[in-house]
Amino acid sequence: MAKLIKIREHNIDIPKEAKVIAEKMLSDLEKSKRPVLEAVKTSLDNSFYNPKVGFLAPGDKVVRTELNVSSVQKLARVVFMLEILLRNLDIGSVNTKRELYYICKGLIKGEKKYKPLDFEDQNESDAIIDFIGDMLRVYREELNCFANDRGGQTYSQQLVVTETLADGDRATVDLSTLGTAPYQPKNKPQSLKLKVKKKVDFCLIVESEGTANTLQTMGFTKRNNCILMGAQGVPSNAVRGWSKLIQDELEVPMYFFGDLDAYTLQNIFRTLKAGSAASLIRNADFSAPEVKFLGVLPEDVKKYDLPHYKVKESDPAEARALKKAKDALENDPFFLDKKNKGLADILRWLIKEKIRCEQQSFFSVDPKDPIKTEKIILEKIKNKSYV
Repeated sequence: MAKLIKIREHNIDIPKEAKVIAEKMLSDLEKSKRPVLEAVKTSLDNSFYNPKVGFLAPGDKVVRTELNVSSVQKLARVVFMLEILLRNLDIGSVNTKRELYYICKGLIKGEKKYKPLDFEDQNESDAIIDFIGDMLRVYREELNCFANDRGGQTYSQQLVVTETLADGDRATVDLSTLGTAPYQPKNKPQSLKLKVKKKVDFCLIVESEGTANTLQTMGFTKRNNCILMGAQGVPSNAVRGWSKLIQDELEVPMYFFGDLDAYTLQNIFRTLKAGSAASLIRNADFSAPEVKFLGVLPEDVKKYDLPHYKVKESDPAEARALKKAKDALENDPFFLDKKNKGLADILRWLIKEKIRCEQQSFFSVDPKDPIKTEKIILEKIKNKSYV
């Protein structure tokens, strides 16, 4: 069984660590030994949930790649990609994963000796980038690689954000001056500082950007001293890091408003609250453990007579979601922890009832009242109707 390891430290000297690894590989080759690369195993069987910190942390299991006939290409690709990433760090350049894929293609095209390293598709280069991050125990963003650089669409009449730019200059944004336009932070929350002009009562993270936009347009942030964010489905690293920053710097109650289904609970809310097994080394800084599940809750369906749908097990996607829910209840340390019993109970209810209820169903409660959904959200917060 894997053991919980110490959470990684910040301010890692990436070029220095990379040099140590490269020199060790070269030394092993000179001694006729097979070089070995090790990376943190990012999977559920190497995940630990500590309720005191509130996120999934890595155990001591590693993925070990030793030089042999079948692994020589992987090791060579790691060295090849690592050189590109180190060059970017040296000159201050940034790239997305897709751009790095094409940079590799361009270098390989220009040098015949690189031909054996060629990638057939982007999934292959993405896997190498992820391996390097897990090997060095650094975030992809620390390698100047960004998969999604857009944070959640955010609205507030009270929030002021100051960003320290790469050249040392500072930019200050008062969200109340943006009109109907949202503020979308870049995927570098460590460069942002927050302050409020007036006490903020809560932060509402809405799964659907469209619904968040509707609430904002109808005056949600003008009537309430709050922060409103649209998260757009499964939260990106930028959304997760931004939510973590709000939680830690402002210490305001945080609520998630999304659909009632197994996919939302496992893939969207769990990732926002505690991170994922695929990103174990980053969960400490890219999760918001204090966020509560505001709805849709099972009791809301009956209380507000919400329209809902039967989950069809004949649908492959729905069948997979139900199967994953059952697996989560048996194997996921997050749902197995007693602190999250309420969320596990919702999963059990969903498996039994086999229904799906969308967040937008609240708009059916009183179609003649354009802000009825807002009233329900505020009522649920006041009555502590959340998990």
